[in-house]
Amino acid sequence: MMKYLLIALVAALLFIPFLGAVHLFDWDEINFAEAAREMIVSHNYSQVQIDFRPFWEKPPLFIWMQAGSMLLFGVNDFAARLPNAIIGIATLLTLFGVGKKLADEKMGMWWALVYAGSWLPHFYFKSGIIDPTFNYFIFLAVYFAYRIAYSNRSYRMAMLSGFFLGLAVLTKGPVAILVSMLTLLVYWLWNKFRIGIKLAHLGLIALFASVTTLLWFGYEILAHGWWFVNEFVTYQVRLLTTEDAGHGGPFFYHWVVLLIGCFPASIFLFSYIRGRRKTIYRQPAAAEQKDFTVWMWILFWVVLVLFSIVKTKIVHYSSLCYFPLSYLAAYQVYKLSSGKLRLRGWNIALLCVTGILLGIAIALLPLVGVYKDMIIPYIGDKFAAANLQAEVPWSVAETGYGIAYIILVVISVALLFKRKITNGLICLFVSTMVIIPVTVLHFVPKLERYSQGAAIDFFISLQGRDVYVKALGYHSYAQHYYTREQPHHNKNYPDTNWLLNGAIDKPAYFICRITDSEEFIHHPNLEVIGEKNGFVFMKRK
Repeated sequence: MMKYLLIALVAALLFIPFLGAVHLFDWDEINFAEAAREMIVSHNYSQVQIDFRPFWEKPPLFIWMQAGSMLLFGVNDFAARLPNAIIGIATLLTLFGVGKKLADEKMGMWWALVYAGSWLPHFYFKSGIIDPTFNYFIFLAVYFAYRIAYSNRSYRMAMLSGFFLGLAVLTKGPVAILVSMLTLLVYWLWNKFRIGIKLAHLGLIALFASVTTLLWFGYEILAHGWWFVNEFVTYQVRLLTTEDAGHGGPFFYHWVVLLIGCFPASIFLFSYIRGRRKTIYRQPAAAEQKDFTVWMWILFWVVLVLFSIVKTKIVHYSSLCYFPLSYLAAYQVYKLSSGKLRLRGWNIALLCVTGILLGIAIALLPLVGVYKDMIIPYIGDKFAAANLQAEVPWSVAETGYGIAYIILVVISVALLFKRKITNGLICLFVSTMVIIPVTVLHFVPKLERYSQGAAIDFFISLQGRDVYVKALGYHSYAQHYYTREQPHHNKNYPDTNWLLNGAIDKPAYFICRITDSEEFIHHPNLEVIGEKNGFVFMKRK
């Protein structure tokens, strides 16, 4: 029990402090937070809304969590991100518990450390996006499905699997069912059509998943008919089969994201190359642990291949890979620390090179800020060049963060070469776990000032005023959230043409990017009231 309390305390210290230190980012973070705020304002908790109109792209579970947080702590950025921080604590406790059950406490501690000590898995618990919560529920659904074959209470395991699958559907939609079915199908094929899950278990999983999802889908259909659910399903299909504007990418997009973003855990996957059968399957291990390793490999490849095929490419689409990837890495780390596996020289060299490159990238960030005047003339994008004009304080001394990380990586690598394996591994993951919140707290607010700071300041200046606010030429949710927009009574307000040319009943303000401004600054009904860092601000005459 003391170790659970220790992990919970460390996780809370890693994930909760300074959650509100930087504004939410457009689109996803602001999108979900705004939906939660509108639930509170409208008292409509059954339908997700944006701009107080139905928004069928996401189901409501995570929005409910954010709304609950806002009711407790107020409508602010901290409250919007807090649910994922809580999920982060639950995740590390779960990984410790599952690892302990599979092997021993040492395995559980390594798994929690590997997850918390890798860049993107750690960073996402400080965000306000849906995926960390969705991934947690999917992992639990898969884990309890795996437990069916090894538990005396197999039907209870099936019920729990179905329940968490239902929660995953309520968090992000039917993609949860697609991932789960593909994982089960591939496992069945891999095991040559032998599986410890009976039809009765599958029936219970389906039943409990259906009952859980019907708590919202069923109510929504009964209360408002099929149209909202139909639009929701149609959108999910379109997202998987077409490329969203600005979110395309090559097939190997997520492979690169996982390799770099999940450092150092991702590098330990390479230790499975060459002699994989010798180092894993021929070593003494419980049948349950071998089988769980198979489940994790299958989940990893199903998610990676599926979202490599999907046309829309967004970084967090492959974030479900973090669970199997961190387990597979932790299993190797566990064996390395126990002397059951030797890390090859090229594995250590890859760790060193990747870590140094990440450190160099961190060290270069302040230099870009310090010497931006020398860089701006070479930037072809007019909007990006204007973004860099933002007044953000940087100093050359801040390169020390990146240099410190490089030094820690080199020390870790030196310990590994000297066969001080456990010390080297602890140094590697703990140093990463510490440097992540330090760099996030220090650098992300400064980067945010470049990307959207001027726009957010403009919206905040309009808080509490009964006005219309519209983004022209680009899509944004920030104008709704940061102006704390209230419902408009005039039904014409969603019509941009009416706001620009119609008989409006209250002041209207507009924002556009400098690259789109030519069309609007010469509009006869608009006057420019300001320009800053790539954004142009206008008011209806």
